[in-house]
Amino acid sequence: MSASQSLTLRVQAMRFEARGVVSVELRDPGGAQLPEFAPGAHIDLHLANGLVRSYSLCGAPEQRDRYTVGVLQDRNSRGGSRYVHEQLRVGATLTVAVPRNHFALDEDAAHTVLVAGGIGVTPIVCMARRLAERGKSFTLLYCARSRAEAAFTGQLSAYGDAVRFHFDDEAGVPPDLATMLAGQDPGTHFYCCGPGPMLNAFEAACASHGYPHVHIERFAADPATEAVQEGEYSVMLQRSGKQVSVPSGKSLLDALLESGVAVEYSCREGVCGSCETAVLEGCPDHRDSVLSSSERASNQTMMVCVSGCKGQRLVLDL
Repeated sequence: MSASQSLTLRVQAMRFEARGVVSVELRDPGGAQLPEFAPGAHIDLHLANGLVRSYSLCGAPEQRDRYTVGVLQDRNSRGGSRYVHEQLRVGATLTVAVPRNHFALDEDAAHTVLVAGGIGVTPIVCMARRLAERGKSFTLLYCARSRAEAAFTGQLSAYGDAVRFHFDDEAGVPPDLATMLAGQDPGTHFYCCGPGPMLNAFEAACASHGYPHVHIERFAADPATEAVQEGEYSVMLQRSGKQVSVPSGKSLLDALLESGVAVEYSCREGVCGSCETAVLEGCPDHRDSVLSSSERASNQTMMVCVSGCKGQRLVLDL
């Protein structure tokens, strides 16, 4: 990440939002305005323990003096959320990547269906706020294990009948997304952010109903994602004229870095989108959790941290 794409921000406030969830408000120490963002955007926090983690922005985009994220203390934390909950404190400074958005909201859709699972509500609450402000038609389904673990319910309840809550411990069963999503107009846009199994069920439900406008955001890498592949291939870098060989068992990103190529990257898991690179020729082997099915099919870009090559050669805009 280059200096021009990063900010140094101070933790202005931390708030308890639900059991296991805190919000973190970040501001410029000098009071400067921050780069703008739209609903669905996320930022990367470079934590003092050396980890980099992506978190969706849940604050109001018109408040240009702050970024707010919600962080769940993950039971299976690899150190990121645990650090935020146990060590991060008000007054600390963090390096923060400028916002990126691979989960953009179509604000002109005739109707929008928003589905949130647990901490996946963070980008969804931002989308709901924008749609309500614009007087747009939307419905929101918020699913959580329990009411005590559901963040931002007060804000969402203000939207009345447009919002439906499903708490597993009260309902006694997990949500039946196929039934809940049935009967929508084909022009409706559907958005979902949540844990992997919920996203898979959401995509399957939308596919079974034949809905074409489906958008998801994963906040963890797909377990099937691998950063290496069998078989060697070559990569031609159009702008620099350099050719890089990617041996079997090595990721494309590592091969590029070892060849001295300057590549933006962050998560190394195919979830943050910072390493997205334009593809000029060849067929990428997409393994990221960022691009939609149609974006993958177009083969116009790829995430070089986890994706590879289906053939023998790629030409990239580097």
